Amino acid sequence: METRYLQSFVAICDYGSVAEAARRLNITPAAVAARIKTLEEEIGTRLVTRAGRMARPTEAGMRILDRVRGLLKDARSIQAIANNDEHLGELRLGVATSTLAELTPQLLKHLYDLHPTLRAYVESGASTYLYNRVVSRDIDVAIMAEPVHACPKGFQWILLKEEQLVMIAPESMKDCDPNHLLATQPFLRFDRSLRGGQAVETYLRRYGIQPQERLEIDTLITIAYMVRDGVGVALIPDWAPAWLDSIGVSRITLPDVTPMRRMGVFWDANGVNASLVQTLINEARRLPSSFKNIVA
Repeated sequence: METRYLQSFVAICDYGSVAEAARRLNITPAAVAARIKTLEEEIGTRLVTRAGRMARPTEAGMRILDRVRGLLKDARSIQAIANNDEHLGELRLGVATSTLAELTPQLLKHLYDLHPTLRAYVESGASTYLYNRVVSRDIDVAIMAEPVHACPKGFQWILLKEEQLVMIAPESMKDCDPNHLLATQPFLRFDRSLRGGQAVETYLRRYGIQPQERLEIDTLITIAYMVRDGVGVALIPDWAPAWLDSIGVSRITLPDVTPMRRMGVFWDANGVNASLVQTLINEARRLPSSFKNIVA
């Protein structure tokens, strides 16, 4: 049974359409459809049903979905063990979208320096999504915001850094009062469903500010570029100070102690890659000075 066919099946289940599955797998929709047809013939039953542009697993498909995910994870580990360090396999790492551009490349470089043959699978997403991925053991570890609830038995979360809220505005506004800007300028809001966005809402309520909202989005990098281009101002976790300074936006300190976004590592302490996760944590604490707010 071809793992590529299983990957196509899982992609359709995850993304809800043949077209999106094809885009994610970097193949044509016709190729995805052909793989599913072959897989269904081999198994002997329909696994996917379509309605217009949407596609979803059948009842039979739902019954095997978790088992297929497990087979794909095992296949990746077998391939990694056969071709690389026999003790490492593959590290499956989830990364909160906001940390992907700056933190992840540096962290992976440190890991590759220690383990040149290490293979890694990296996926990004919101912290709540990554939390569920770790608990379901689809990934080994996630760099994410602190979980809202206590960790399930056997899982751990450890603090890496605390991020204060900061005002970002175009350079021309660098000397303005931040609360005045929040009340008078178009406001680009960080998604309220996320921990950082909730901290923003707490601050606005504390000062009774009703911003002129222009946009709500879950991607900090996009917010920063839009601020640079004069689309509006924003209140965000100060997640990448050096990078924000480099693109030409003003970071304005707020007038009072502000809520923090606590970022850390969440993992299965009894997982097969627990020792490698501990190495990742140790290396995160040794990152360069641009991450000077990382907790020792």
